[in-house]
Amino acid sequence: MLVVRDLVKLFPGPVAALRGVDLDLPVGLFGLLGPNGAGKSTLMKILAGLLEPTSGSVELDGVDVVAAPEHMWERLGYLPQDFGLYPNLTGRGMLEHLLRLKGVHAAGGRRRLADELLERVNLAGAASRKVRGYSGGMRQRLGIAQAMAGDPRVLIVDEPTAGLDPEERLRFYHLLAELARDRIVLLSTHIVEDVAVLCPAFAVIREGKLVARTTPREARAALRGTIFEGSVPDEGLPALRSRHAVTQVLLSEGQNRVRVHVPAGSEPPPGFEPREPSLEDAYLALMRPGPAPPSARVEAPA
Repeated sequence: MLVVRDLVKLFPGPVAALRGVDLDLPVGLFGLLGPNGAGKSTLMKILAGLLEPTSGSVELDGVDVVAAPEHMWERLGYLPQDFGLYPNLTGRGMLEHLLRLKGVHAAGGRRRLADELLERVNLAGAASRKVRGYSGGMRQRLGIAQAMAGDPRVLIVDEPTAGLDPEERLRFYHLLAELARDRIVLLSTHIVEDVAVLCPAFAVIREGKLVARTTPREARAALRGTIFEGSVPDEGLPALRSRHAVTQVLLSEGQNRVRVHVPAGSEPPPGFEPREPSLEDAYLALMRPGPAPPSARVEAPA
């Protein structure tokens, strides 16, 4: 279990990047959803032992990893948002170099381990190709290969599917789901689909605070009966936004199909029909100022 309590991070200014974050992360996939600048990457760096918090605690299996970050480093696989590669190295050469930097040893040598990892992420056929010729998805799979080295107890992946095409994203989903069977996998993303597909539970972070810890099913259920959809011309959107909480504006057959969140007891816009909530609706409703829907609110840890 990875346990986070009252985590605060202040930067000069002062800027509060994290404001009292509490999380319990068991084995399996857990999503951290929020917009860019919400504090997700700061939290990832603190959990990885790369950044010291201003206050609060992080424990892995009962060990304080703020006081002893080496305990986390020895058990961590980390794929940061910006994963740098040497373009003139081959995939195998790049992975061997990363294994050397991480201090990973293997009975059959690093080359054999590199080949085994490349096989596992479906890059064996590209092992001798230079990294500069890799697609975005291939680079991310190479990043996951190095993160997997050493059979980590905790795997942290920060915005892993940003920029991937649908086929590469699906391949990445399957790989992450496999890795989460016997370890803690924390997926930080601003892409709602990632959480909807992969995570049985997730938290939403906004301006450094957790505004919800819930499941995709509970988040959708919390909005049942409050989502309505209708057609609105471009010139009518500003007025609609001033009166209602717009969650999505989608183009369908050249027309704006607009979804709005209408709290219980309020009237929807004329001509709007009720719709089943999506996780995108729930996320965007949670991003708006004000209280979270009741079943999605964060409960204080025991």
